[in-house]
Amino acid sequence: MMWEILWEHKGKLLGVAAGFFFGLLYLLVGFWDTLVFLVFISTGFYLGRKLDHKEDLRDILDRILPGKFK
Repeated sequence: MMWEILWEHKGKLLGVAAGFFFGLLYLLVGFWDTLVFLVFISTGFYLGRKLDHKEDLRDILDRILPGKFK
């Protein structure tokens, strides 16, 4: 049952794990600003949620940065 829940939300979990990894790396390099850490995790969760809803990554990036990914 737990594996089914994890598999259903794999995009969110992967996004949060990536955000956590890069945020932790950012903190360990010498910067202590935890706000940046939360931004990394939030961004990973946002992108993971969009991927869970079967949205194309290029469409998401085009909405954020119009004209850069065509």
